[in-house]
Amino acid sequence: MDTVHIPDTIETQSKKPELVTGALVGLLLTIALVAIFYAADALVGTPFVPFDMLDWLARNLPGGLITFAIDTMKALITALGVSNLDVAAKTAEQLMGIGGMIVTGVVASVIFFYVMNERDTESHSPQPGYILGLALGVPVAVVSLVVNVTARTDPAVSVIWIVVAFLGWGMAIHAVYRNLADIRAEPAQHRVSAEAIDRRTFLIRVGGAAATITVVGAGLGALLNSSRQSVITTTSVTGSDAADEAARSRAPLPNADAAVQPVPGTRPELTPVAEHYRIDISSRPPVIDGATYTLPVMGLVDKPLELSLDAIRTNYTPVDQYITLACISNSIAGDLISTQKWTGVPLKAILEEAGLQENARYLRIFSADSFDETVDIDLIMQDERIMLTYAWDDAPLPERNGFPLRIYIPNRYGMKQPKWITEMEVVADYEDGYWVRRGWDRDAIMVATSVIDVVAVAEAYEHDGTTYIPIGGIAHAGDRSISKVEVRVDEGDWQEAQLRDPLSDTTWVIWRYEWPFEAGRHTFEVRCVDGAGEPQIETVRGTRPSGATGIHRVNGDIPASRT
Repeated sequence: MDTVHIPDTIETQSKKPELVTGALVGLLLTIALVAIFYAADALVGTPFVPFDMLDWLARNLPGGLITFAIDTMKALITALGVSNLDVAAKTAEQLMGIGGMIVTGVVASVIFFYVMNERDTESHSPQPGYILGLALGVPVAVVSLVVNVTARTDPAVSVIWIVVAFLGWGMAIHAVYRNLADIRAEPAQHRVSAEAIDRRTFLIRVGGAAATITVVGAGLGALLNSSRQSVITTTSVTGSDAADEAARSRAPLPNADAAVQPVPGTRPELTPVAEHYRIDISSRPPVIDGATYTLPVMGLVDKPLELSLDAIRTNYTPVDQYITLACISNSIAGDLISTQKWTGVPLKAILEEAGLQENARYLRIFSADSFDETVDIDLIMQDERIMLTYAWDDAPLPERNGFPLRIYIPNRYGMKQPKWITEMEVVADYEDGYWVRRGWDRDAIMVATSVIDVVAVAEAYEHDGTTYIPIGGIAHAGDRSISKVEVRVDEGDWQEAQLRDPLSDTTWVIWRYEWPFEAGRHTFEVRCVDGAGEPQIETVRGTRPSGATGIHRVNGDIPASRT
């Protein structure tokens, strides 16, 4: 009888890691890398890479694509009913930056696992990990060097840190791959094998280590950022505490004795500085040292200037103005609009000191966040209200709102008014500004708009046997003021509302209307006429490219019992 020899051992073969495993490894290690960048940013001020990458994309993608993304994000936030659109949009933007880096890391890891599987090599050389890290780290470091406006470390240190961090990330992904590839599979007849358990155990350990790094990095970063913010707001001249102190010691507002009082529930006549809307092109506001800051005024001038912040504040006669500013992206009744007391120096005075040459036609203004805009010099020389602003509410501009300097141009939307100004150049020829190049209106004149803030059912009162419910809101038209506001209920006749004396001709006007109460479901509408007698545009138009128009309507059920 023939015998069959059964070997004592059966040779095992390497089982290559799956691409799904590569995606999981990339996810875990990239999240950990993000946390490390976050902690380092808070600890020593190195760049936070995810925000830099998003900012670079925002500056280089086609304008139509960027505005489409902005409009889509606004629509989603509005549909979700989230208040404080500017805060929600900025948070969403920052999450997009972090998510984009994580997705990039996952894709890179999957590609790395695929290439390594195709190579079919047993080599343990760390070279593939170096290549992976450098392939991402070098371009990311270059991008960060170009766009970053918040790092407190030397640019060379920032670049080296980013490259080294990505090298460590690439080596970690390579090490995990090699460990997974080295785990041997059992023969087919032993399919419930130690191999599966070993790989699972190894991945769990990798996940645990990555989670630990992520939690520690994120927690440390959050703690340090919180401590740093506390220091800023209690010791820095750009902090909100200065504005709060100014508010407490503020003299009565110019219209304190106005006869018409706001209906309770109408937005505050003067927006608290900390609540002033903020829309800009950077994930985080630029960090500028006011003590060393200088503003160059150059180009077609007889005497180029280098002005310190202190010189701007003390060498020119300051001007104060109560101003309502709105974002051109603000929808009808949106919250991207605020009113504040602005203090600065007429831009005309600075240009006169510099001396304009004969062919000087336009002023190019550049910002720390790579924003730029062009202003007609004839407009500047004719309107002393155009100012370089250095204070709000009698306190230095907050960092988030443009410290150390921003411009104010009456009757224009915020897209025409640079913040964090770092340079001004007088030129002969016009150039489109940042948002104009991306398809928005060149002039960006604020349109007349009226808004219903509240139908104050709780404030109902009786007079001569009739119950009235106050309705209140705002109306604004840039620097053209408001001459009339009218309210209509259920498509009836338009009825004129009362107007409160405004803080100035450049602020919104608060209005109120006493509505004779009727129970049931009602539709309330409002419209206005500006100070020049021009009625607001009632045709519905979206925000792009020249600002939203249309009638604001509010629907609601008013019960017979109002208690």
